Amino acid sequence: MAAVNASSVESSPPDPARPFRAPLDPQAKRNFKLVLEYDGSNYHGWQRQKGVLTLQEVVESKLGVMLGRPVTVRASGRTDAGVHALGQVINFYAKTRLGPEDFQRGLNALLPPDIVVRHAQEVPDAFHASYSALSKIYEYRILNRPLPSALERLYTWHVPKPLDVDRIRSCLPVLIGEHDFSAFMAAGSSVTNPVRVMIEAKAWRPDPDHLYFRFHATGFLRHMVRNLVGTLVQAGRGAMTAQDLAAVLESRDRSRAGITAPAHGLYLVCVFYDREEHLTVHDIGEKT
Repeated sequence: MAAVNASSVESSPPDPARPFRAPLDPQAKRNFKLVLEYDGSNYHGWQRQKGVLTLQEVVESKLGVMLGRPVTVRASGRTDAGVHALGQVINFYAKTRLGPEDFQRGLNALLPPDIVVRHAQEVPDAFHASYSALSKIYEYRILNRPLPSALERLYTWHVPKPLDVDRIRSCLPVLIGEHDFSAFMAAGSSVTNPVRVMIEAKAWRPDPDHLYFRFHATGFLRHMVRNLVGTLVQAGRGAMTAQDLAAVLESRDRSRAGITAPAHGLYLVCVFYDREEHLTVHDIGEKT
């Protein structure tokens, strides 16, 4: 399977899980990898922007406090305003005697409670949070019941009318494999290569009131998951078949796909840098 984004499936990036012994010289540049969990509700997305609060700005500012100098971090991807993360990956370089555990402990003391460092480690110089990535998993969560929820309003998309999960599942095989996903790309996107490899696409109900989607691919176009979900909801309502979805995909025409699902139902679950994990089909324990 040939990867089609910045990273190749056939490439062999540094293994971030392999122990790495750091130099003791405080003047030596060291590369640190952090895995972040965050609630994106209060932020205007990941990427630093003028005049609005972003996750990158907050993380960089707290790292700057720890290191006493400005720090620039690289992220595995730029989540939009309102999007959440269970496993956003970042890396940064620093000349310091501090170890990974110091950064995890220190940042968790300095960061607001809606951002948590779940894991920290030192990695080889060549590791890049975005370019070394082989694939990512995104999840989308729908509250599917007549009444909305006061507690889940920032974390699920409320769809009041019933959705047939079996109809949705019948469409998912259409998405598997290497495709041009232009029909599900945000209008006006500057991406020149809209081809991606979809490794896995699943839908399941963890309970009668919720419907979850999970997509594992070598890369994602802007709004791709949200546009896929908006289209698959049509299938759940009986307004689209697998043949219809295949026609939309083949058309490469955004106007033929469904609406863009709201950002607040989307979660970046994890990013894979290890080839074996990247190629594994993951059991998500789906329920009917």
